[in-house]
Amino acid sequence: MSQANVTLFTVDAVLILDNDSHRILTKYYQPPHPYPNNQYASQYPTIKEQRAFEKGLFDKTHKQGTDIILFDNHVVVYKEVVDVIIYVVGGLNENETLLYQVVLALRDSLEILLKHSLDKRTIMDNYDLVSLAVDETVDDGIILETDAALISARVSRPPAYDASVKNLDLSEQGLLNAYQMAKERLAERLKQAL
Repeated sequence: MSQANVTLFTVDAVLILDNDSHRILTKYYQPPHPYPNNQYASQYPTIKEQRAFEKGLFDKTHKQGTDIILFDNHVVVYKEVVDVIIYVVGGLNENETLLYQVVLALRDSLEILLKHSLDKRTIMDNYDLVSLAVDETVDDGIILETDAALISARVSRPPAYDASVKNLDLSEQGLLNAYQMAKERLAERLKQAL
C-alpha cells in the first residue's frame, strides 16, 4: 500500500432515518484535504443526491435481517431500533468490524443518554444530545470513540462549577474573605512544595 492511500478518514456518512425513510439526522463527511484522483471526494454533494441515496438505502435495508450490506460502492452498517434506523456508511476499503463498532457505540450511547427510550419522538425532543453524541463518535469522517459510556459521559457531563451570580457575596467583607482564603491556599501549597 502506498503512502498516498493512507488516511484516517473512514466514515462517509452517519444517518438516522425513521421508518418512512425521512431524515432525522444526517451527516455526510468528506476529507479536509484533497487526495489524488479525488478518490475520497463526496459522492453526494447535493441534498437531492443525498436523499436519493437515503431512499435507495432505506428500500434495500428496511425489514432485512442483516446488519452489513454493500450498497452503491459503500459498506453500510446499520441497526434498527424501535422506529428509527441508524446507519454508518464507509468506503469499500473500510473495515466492517470497525464500522459495526461505531454503529453499536452510537446506539448504546443514545440509549444511555435517552434513558433507553430510543424512538423518533425522543430523538427529536433531544436533538442536541443526539447531535453531540454523533459528533463525539465521528468528527469529519474520523472515528474518535467507540465506547458508549465515554461518549455519553462527554455529552452529558454537567458543568464543573456553579456559575450562578446570585450566590456571590460582592460586599467588602465577602471580598476580604475570598482574599484571605486565597492567601491561605497559596501558603499551604508553598509549604507542600518545600
